[in-house]
Amino acid sequence: MYEKFIQERINELRMKKNISEYQLSLDLGHSQGYIQSITSGRNLPSMGAFLDICAYFDITPAEFFNPTINNPSLVRSIMNDIEKLPESDLLLLSTVLKRILDPHPKS
Repeated sequence: MYEKFIQERINELRMKKNISEYQLSLDLGHSQGYIQSITSGRNLPSMGAFLDICAYFDITPAEFFNPTINNPSLVRSIMNDIEKLPESDLLLLSTVLKRILDPHPKS
């Protein structure tokens, strides 16, 4: 079940970064066909290699398994900033976000 997801997710992240399987393999310190062996389904990465892949793409393991986040590192940066806000600003930000996400509010 997760094998196919891992294959597709690595391909998705790799293509977003516009990098070949060959280059990703080398950048991670593996042989040239390493990533291709994962994306073709012949192998799965070890836990260490998986964490290296996440670090390479600047995402957490949780973000790896959540493909709905368009730009995980940007979202993480914004979340870190939001955590510093006082409650009054959080309420204001919540109102603004609701307005942005629903441009046709009911009057």
